[in-house]
Amino acid sequence: MKLYRSREGNFVASEGAFYRVEGSSWDELIARDDVYDVCLAAAKSGAAVAEPGEETLLAPVENQPVWAAGVTYYRSRNARMEESKDAGGGSFYDRVYSAERPELFFKANGPAVVGNGGKVRIRTDAKWSVPEPELALAVSRTGKIVGYTIGNDMSSRDIEGENPLYLPQAKVYDGSAALGPCVLLSREMPKRETRISVEILRAGRAAFAGETALTELKRDPKTLVEYLFRDNSFPKGCFLMTGTGIVPPDSFTLAHGDSIHITIEGIGTLKNQVA
Repeated sequence: MKLYRSREGNFVASEGAFYRVEGSSWDELIARDDVYDVCLAAAKSGAAVAEPGEETLLAPVENQPVWAAGVTYYRSRNARMEESKDAGGGSFYDRVYSAERPELFFKANGPAVVGNGGKVRIRTDAKWSVPEPELALAVSRTGKIVGYTIGNDMSSRDIEGENPLYLPQAKVYDGSAALGPCVLLSREMPKRETRISVEILRAGRAAFAGETALTELKRDPKTLVEYLFRDNSFPKGCFLMTGTGIVPPDSFTLAHGDSIHITIEGIGTLKNQVA
């Protein structure tokens, strides 16, 4: 099942039909351990309705904070080591990749997150910016993974590479986080063979394309969540991006007007334009 947040309310898609999910706000739904059961009951007992228009869809996050994990793929480890070697931080990322404790960092407050069709941004003081396509976890207030969506962790590689301590500035700014277009509700993790792909269009032509699979994800998502919930509480639930395995070449940087399409099998495609 897929759960959508719209200006017209909350909708669940099941077996090709759409149903309203009445009686709960988005914050209440995502925070529940039994959101799958609640939405399944809505699909079984409710009457099918028209599919919500794409123009009415909102980012599938309301007041949930969005966090992110880093250096969870070998490809991202190599890229982070390379970009920071001149600052003396190259070995940091290799040590993080091999360490028991994962790298976790705050990414965005829910209201600041961009949805499908919205505009993401590159920093005005950055010269080397990339999107980071990621599987994002929807997590209940108790720390249970209740669903999955597509995340774009916009990043300024030159700022982070200058000094690893600049990571918050490279990662957290207006328009730096996108989620959507829906939350895939499932009691099971997506299959390890699930593909993640990205295509960046510039003036209608492909400027970059790449793909990876969850088989390349080193960290167990449940372990990432367990670390996130250590000494942290999320009464309205939260989202956690699990890291990227797709890194464009060093010669590539995003430009204003680029269109970013991130696809994860079974979830859909998140489309954003660079403002």
